[in-house]
Amino acid sequence: MLKALWQRGLLELRLFFTALQFFTRVPVPAWVGFEPAWLTRCVRHFPLVGGLVGLWGALALGVASLWWPPAVAVVLSMAATVWLTGGFHEDGWADTCDGLGGHVSREKALLIMKDSRLGTYGALGLVLLLLLKFAVLSALLTPAVPDLAQAARGGIHQVLLGWAALGLIWAHAVSRLAPVLLIWALPYAGDADHAKAKPLAMQAGIKDVLGALIAAAVVAVALWLALDHLGWPWRTWLRAMAVASSAAMLVTLWVARWLRQRLGGFTGDTLGASQQLSEAAALLGWLAVIQPVDWVR
Repeated sequence: MLKALWQRGLLELRLFFTALQFFTRVPVPAWVGFEPAWLTRCVRHFPLVGGLVGLWGALALGVASLWWPPAVAVVLSMAATVWLTGGFHEDGWADTCDGLGGHVSREKALLIMKDSRLGTYGALGLVLLLLLKFAVLSALLTPAVPDLAQAARGGIHQVLLGWAALGLIWAHAVSRLAPVLLIWALPYAGDADHAKAKPLAMQAGIKDVLGALIAAAVVAVALWLALDHLGWPWRTWLRAMAVASSAAMLVTLWVARWLRQRLGGFTGDTLGASQQLSEAAALLGWLAVIQPVDWVR
């Protein structure tokens, strides 16, 4: 019994490291090893990896905020997460925009997405999405008061930085559910034999989806513990989590419907696109709660 539990725990640890190695630049221990089949099973750990990426971005945001204004800190934070992931998901979003931005056939769209060159639709989509995330994070860090000197004396900047950090971590974590759900709900639309990551072309099982939901819940609990340590209002946090998560899931459902109609399934690039869109939606939901406009207050 104990041996079986140890082996299961060791396997899950290897699957986590596999996901971490695949989606980030973080080196993993040599004893982890690698098996191609693990790429399919490791999807359950995507939200945990996303939470770590978000934590890295939040740390960069906090450190940069010690010396520079919010806009500069946000750019450095975004650069930190892009560096850590190698722009993996951003590349998928750009390729998806190139392939599906114009009115072309399914076969032509799949061919365009395989092209490594960046087209007009991809460039526009990438710039607009990065600008959107920059605007949201900058707004989260900007006090909604006319007297900025008073805000500095009252510690509002530190509070907003904390809320922005929590939102950044959760947006990265919950958005990683999007590709897991697409892999589970849709067939692979491209040529599986020539896929960049062939195991990811295979459909995930319901156990993998449940595992990913549990991983997201682990991140949520960690954020709640941090919130409780700070002594901040949990009702505001709960509302922000609910709105951000709902926004991310609604976008995921829309992407699933869009891909089913246009391609009949998903590709590796569209998985990255789904993560990017869900992340932006989660950040927008978080902003709507933390910094509501006047008519919502």
